Amino acid sequence: MASQVWRTGRFTADSAASQASHDLCWTISVGAAMMPPVRAPSMNAKALICGFAVLLAAGCAARSQGEAVGTRPGSASQPVPRSDPNSRLAHEQLLQKARQGGIDAFFVGDSITRRWGATDPQYRPLLENWRTNFFGWNAANFGWGADRIENILWRLENGELDGVNPKVIVVQAGINNVGTDPGGPEKVADITQGLKAIVDVCRRKAPKATVVLMAIFPPNDKLAVIPTIQQINRSLAGLADGRQVRFLDINDKLADKQGRLFPGMMNPDLLHPTLRAYQIWADALKPVLSELLGAPASTDHAPPPTGDPSVQR
Repeated sequence: MASQVWRTGRFTADSAASQASHDLCWTISVGAAMMPPVRAPSMNAKALICGFAVLLAAGCAARSQGEAVGTRPGSASQPVPRSDPNSRLAHEQLLQKARQGGIDAFFVGDSITRRWGATDPQYRPLLENWRTNFFGWNAANFGWGADRIENILWRLENGELDGVNPKVIVVQAGINNVGTDPGGPEKVADITQGLKAIVDVCRRKAPKATVVLMAIFPPNDKLAVIPTIQQINRSLAGLADGRQVRFLDINDKLADKQGRLFPGMMNPDLLHPTLRAYQIWADALKPVLSELLGAPASTDHAPPPTGDPSVQR
């Protein structure tokens, strides 16, 4: 289903090549120590061996340098498009929505955001909640299911925010990069840098907008990742200046201090919010929207909501 969150690892050609380089470096270094004595090579053979050694050393060094956070292939701060046909259709759909204009509050994220403002029949109660809370503020939903940070970054870099000029941008992303593996400091830094890249592109393409960066919600399908999410959220708080970039954390209303969800906060998948949790999110956003946009108007000029393009064809 299009809105299903993608929580599997990514294995790209770049990551495969990087791994191959690492494996080759390891094989050569270990293999050299285990090789039996052989006859001294000729001068031509020596030249070939030396040349190969230089190239191999350069490749290993490049791999090591490429693993710096934010620069290595597969980093969350490097834009990556989705390749599946339905995601490409959704991107075109969202480009059309962006061109219609009339958007003051721009919501962007993954399936957690998308479900709130989607026309898919199974999410109709969530769409009704969206309209109840945000009508009159010209709010438009640019979430897409299964997106990782780098996919959202690519969408923003490729037209979905161009010329929109919203006054508020709400960013909710990162859980698909967390996945089910707690990781370590490098993972925390990578996800933080990826979300910072999203904030940066929002500031560049909509310099007059205030960015509201949401804390990553605590999933309970894999409790081992809760400490990682808490570390990321502490890092995200440091990106806010309290003016152009705000950080909004509602996790204390969704879960206890250990990250265990309160009853009724998430669907049976323990990942996607229930209607009750969306209302908590809305209640936290509405004072911010009132401050920045004023009271909601009696009319709304945002483009109509969209749904799963594969269903609509």
